[in-house]
Amino acid sequence: MTGSIAHDRGSADEEERAGPLIVTEDAELLDDLLRLCAAAGAKPEVRHGLPRHGWDAAPLVLVGDDAVHRVRGATRRRGVCLVGHDQDDPMVWQRAVEIGADHVLRLPDAEEWLVDRIADVAEGVGRPALTVGVLGGRGGAGASTLACALALTSARSGRRTMLVDADPLGGGLDVLLGGETAVGLRWPAFVESTGRVGSGALEESLPRLHDLRVLSWDRGDTVAVPPGAMRAVLAAARRRGGAVVVDLPRRVDDSVVEALAQVDLGLLVVPAELRAVAAAGRVAAAAGMVLRDVRAVVRGPGTAGLSSDEVARLLGLPLAGELPTETGLATGGRAPGTDTRGALSRFCSAFWTRVAAEGAS
Repeated sequence: MTGSIAHDRGSADEEERAGPLIVTEDAELLDDLLRLCAAAGAKPEVRHGLPRHGWDAAPLVLVGDDAVHRVRGATRRRGVCLVGHDQDDPMVWQRAVEIGADHVLRLPDAEEWLVDRIADVAEGVGRPALTVGVLGGRGGAGASTLACALALTSARSGRRTMLVDADPLGGGLDVLLGGETAVGLRWPAFVESTGRVGSGALEESLPRLHDLRVLSWDRGDTVAVPPGAMRAVLAAARRRGGAVVVDLPRRVDDSVVEALAQVDLGLLVVPAELRAVAAAGRVAAAAGMVLRDVRAVVRGPGTAGLSSDEVARLLGLPLAGELPTETGLATGGRAPGTDTRGALSRFCSAFWTRVAAEGAS
């Protein structure tokens, strides 16, 4: 798994982060770099030569071609980029070696890469969130219920957590959490997103329910997320760290493929019934073409004498655990996972403990 679980929400999130250091006297290049910093939401420090203070502390240093001679004596450090406009300069690599630059960037070709890198600095990007996708083996398997419970349990333990509803036909996870009237943006506000979405802005724009952020659907006519928007939004969610739980539909279209590509671990919820196992096999095969780590969560008790181990064996998947039915959940008016003594909460707590141990090993 590439993601990691962070328990510290981080008070530094609200603090202004240091921007990149720009060293150049080239007015045209400086205009371009300032424009890219503005696009990335970063406030740079600009110097004409090697500064007395700030070279070592800056999270990113952008040295213009014109200023190489001014920084030759600087301490060698990571995060130095040599930037210019001349696409055909044969000596640029020699100058990069002289100042210990990690990257040589030619504008405008490298603008998209550089905006992303500057934005990472502005957002203080660390390890990506552990991202868990939940799929139903058949309709009504309980995938949305498990997704909500996983997210609530994660948030209750102190992790920064985001719950993403990737199923436009599911009715909205905000309803399941009792927050359909909560203030905040829903998916229709993001379907036109392209390029990079600011992770901090995304988090702050979403409804806060039960100590987690929720990206859900509204009750309007929009019923699809373009693949590019799904990719951009989930990438932003992951950059915040902690945990991201994605409620996925059973069909695997282009948008779901983009979601699966950013999932670290998939949970396939399967009732212990023969027809459910047959249906789940098709879902597992489709999801497995994109996601390598898919595990079965068997919901029991079954009606065909199938054990959890047998269901997992028939599907060819590792068993993530057995999920007993939690009585009173459908009629109790409470969000899944809020009862800390219930079967859902116990399952989810054990799951997060287990994957945290896997990530540490």
